This record gives sequence, C-alpha cells and structure tokens, in this order.
Amino acid sequence: MLRIEAELEEDGRWLAEVPALPGVMTYGATADEARSRATALELHVIAERVEQGEALPRTA
Repeated sequence: MLRIEAELEEDGRWLAEVPALPGVMTYGATADEARSRATALELHVIAERVEQGEALPRTA
C-alpha cells in the first residue's frame, strides 16, 4: 500500500490523502476513519487502473 498522510482541519475534521494518487482524499471524524476511507479509495483507484491497463504509482 501507499503512504497515507492525515491532518486535522480547522473545522475539526480529519483529511487523509494518498500523495502518489492525486485526487485520492477523504475526510473522517477521526484520523483512523479518514485513513480507512483513504485506503478503500486507494484500492478502488488502483483496481480501476489495473482494469484499464494504466500505469500504477511507484512506491518509495
């Protein structure tokens, strides 16, 4: 899996994003919830890329 970054927004929500997949960003009430949602979205995006024969992001 790819690196997920999470940060607390000013409004109290947590934002999690996957830098290697632009646009993969999710919110949650907690950091864990935001990360969990980001993981699910990450896997969905990767699966779609595989189905379409697109390049996958490189891991560090």
